[in-house]
Amino acid sequence: MFSRGTLRSGLLVGLSTVLVGMASAGSAPSGKASTTPSLGEALYASTAEQKALTEHLRAKGVLFYGAWWCPACFKQKSLFGKEAGNRLPYVECDKDDAGRQRCINAKIRAFPTWEMAGKRLEGVQTIERLKLWSGYGR
Repeated sequence: MFSRGTLRSGLLVGLSTVLVGMASAGSAPSGKASTTPSLGEALYASTAEQKALTEHLRAKGVLFYGAWWCPACFKQKSLFGKEAGNRLPYVECDKDDAGRQRCINAKIRAFPTWEMAGKRLEGVQTIERLKLWSGYGR
């Protein structure tokens, strides 16, 4: 059996560990970025139009800021299908110090965030919304 003091100490250590973990997994970006896709993979193949939109976004200098643990970021990437989703101009904000700092410098406040020429869209965007916003097909 555990003594009352040992049990109390163990509970405090465990609770502290959980609270620290929860605090570090908050939705505010910590400043890290990488262009390596790290959100997982979509379940279906990309269409030709999804691939073309991805290349258009890259050519326009658009950036898609997100975090590996963000369900909305995974949903956003999945809207492009497997191949196009892996080619998105993605900036990882929470895997390493360089990425965290890049996102802090860019003043990213929400995931996902799309940025183009100083203009931003926050939250999951439809393919149609991204087409209109980026001037795709004009």
